[in-house]
Amino acid sequence: MALLNKTPMDTPVVAAFDLDGTITDGGSVFHWLEAIAGKAHTYAHATRLVVPLTIGAIRSGKWADSAKERLFHSLLAGRSETAVREESVKFGLEHLAEKGRPYVLDRVKWHLSEGHEVVIVSASPQLYVDAIRDHLGITGGLGTRLGVDARGQLTGTYLGKNCRGSEKMRRLSEWIESRNYPMPPTIYAYGNSRGDRRLLKGSTYGFNLGKLGKLGALRHYPTLEN
Repeated sequence: MALLNKTPMDTPVVAAFDLDGTITDGGSVFHWLEAIAGKAHTYAHATRLVVPLTIGAIRSGKWADSAKERLFHSLLAGRSETAVREESVKFGLEHLAEKGRPYVLDRVKWHLSEGHEVVIVSASPQLYVDAIRDHLGITGGLGTRLGVDARGQLTGTYLGKNCRGSEKMRRLSEWIESRNYPMPPTIYAYGNSRGDRRLLKGSTYGFNLGKLGKLGALRHYPTLEN
């Protein structure tokens, strides 16, 4: 594991972790949709959107955000937010149990043992980011928020922006500001993909937890092994 950087005793410390591919192996959003809408229904709608989803995967940015939102709308619009939240809690805890990366979870525990505030910053839906946050006993969870109408039904659209790229750092900065620290905190950030570049760039210490290592988008950042 990487050497731990020294921080003055009176300086607050925030540790920000991405979820998919960082705390857990692989992606979770498509599997979450399967849990909510059923596998057959999810695959059918994903097939209809295969072109925008493929373009989004290649080009990232606004194309990825738009494609994801279109899939959400086709599968989630009109569903009870309460019912989806209940299913999402179950999904999130099962996903963490099955896909959690032990050495990253150990890093989370180390930060907690040091009295640091830990926050998940993820493009995954807030509905199960909340469940994982509570289970890990950490302070914050920042995910992609979903719109809910006056009847308590999901609109299938984002509430705000998809929490990826620059939105991750904006949300984290907003969260830090809400904590009213006496001085700017030292920020540790952990990610695995190009969607985490701005989060790591805006941190004091950034770590690359991607499996591609020196071939990945975060190759200029240290891993926990060096």
